[in-house]
Amino acid sequence: MSTTPEFWTQIPGDGRAGANSRALFNAAQFVIPGGVNSPVRAFKAVGGDPPFIRAARGPYLLTEDGVTLVDYVGTWGPAILGHAHPEVVDAVCRAARDGLSFGACTAGEVEFAELLCRLVPALKGGMVRLVSSGTEATMSALRLARGFTGRSKIVKVDGGYHGHADFLLVAAGSGAATLGIPGSEGVPAATVADTLTVPFNSAAAVEQVLEQHRGQVAAVIVEPVPGNMGCVPPRPGYLQELRDLCTREGVVLVFDEVMTGFRVALGGAGQRYGVIPDLVCLGKIVGGGMPVGAYGGRRDIMQHVAPLGPVYQAGTLSGNPVAVAAGLATLQILARDDPYAALEATSAALAAGLSARAAKAGVPVVMNRVGAMFTGFFRAGEVHDYDDAKASDLGAFAEFHREMLTCGVYLAPSQFEASFVSLAHDAAAIDHTLSAAEAAFAAVARRYG
Repeated sequence: MSTTPEFWTQIPGDGRAGANSRALFNAAQFVIPGGVNSPVRAFKAVGGDPPFIRAARGPYLLTEDGVTLVDYVGTWGPAILGHAHPEVVDAVCRAARDGLSFGACTAGEVEFAELLCRLVPALKGGMVRLVSSGTEATMSALRLARGFTGRSKIVKVDGGYHGHADFLLVAAGSGAATLGIPGSEGVPAATVADTLTVPFNSAAAVEQVLEQHRGQVAAVIVEPVPGNMGCVPPRPGYLQELRDLCTREGVVLVFDEVMTGFRVALGGAGQRYGVIPDLVCLGKIVGGGMPVGAYGGRRDIMQHVAPLGPVYQAGTLSGNPVAVAAGLATLQILARDDPYAALEATSAALAAGLSARAAKAGVPVVMNRVGAMFTGFFRAGEVHDYDDAKASDLGAFAEFHREMLTCGVYLAPSQFEASFVSLAHDAAAIDHTLSAAEAAFAAVARRYG
């Protein structure tokens, strides 16, 4: 019998860390670096201590201080159905009763791979390999691209995040296209020497790199809709231009759809924009809240993966039966119910409502949205790349975040992270959010008074 309270019927309250969360955070800092297992959770960008979460249902979180919050983090994307969807939970429980992990082949992973290959355009007629995280998926896809082409250099977008593999932790230098420099201590310069960075939404910068390093670039990797500089839509034609350039130069085009896969459309950004990459990386939603990733694409490329070919990649927990059960149930529901029109309508109404309330308060905010992911940038003028995003007023965002949390709304604690809408966000959740935003924008407006 569940001991989780029926908290989701309660009214959202002040979500700032209370006595229980503060005590847990203090204890955590003695045994976990910074008290968190992923840096953004520490709330360094917004101030204050993070609330600790006890449970979640639908669009709501319950903190260890007994407070309900409307949630727009959604496990950083996977909770597209809402938290603890009963069909997904039932699937996980059934799988767990048969054993948590085998380290061997299962029928479930075959069914899951077949479903992925039916739903994702880049996988149709191709192959897919299951892994345990988005980082593992991107790292493996780029190793494969290098092995397939016999080339060493990788092109990525400045501000694009593809996991914490050493050669992807790159900070851009000056100019439109530069050699990468390490973006983290502990990453040797030699490790990122073959990683080249370009601005997002500039096909001309990619063309320049490919011309400068003709015959040396193995892959161009891009989030078709970046979410880790905040949500930034691709300019019309940009993704197709990348496709054309890569085809012309014999370069593997990799879409990192860890965030956009099954969120911006059933078939991800490849379906939404009608552009098919050579390889696609998936995560988050495909795990249904469990740790699952995948990479796949063209059959001739995937046949280079061991044991068929010479590119090695392995994982003890890859295809874990419990995680596969969660992902399979989630994708089956999305394919069965086709909820994307409803999700689009809810997300559009929320974004429009937030924009209207910012304008009423006289607070400059640019609202970027693609499907059920969005970011409000606290600045005037459009945001098309990381440089644009970095021009945001970070102090204003931090104050807005604190005010929203006080009003019972949990947003991503960074200006440079996307927020997410789920199918469980009903009229009550949206109305509460917009009422909270009106008060929060009024508080932020005093900065501009």
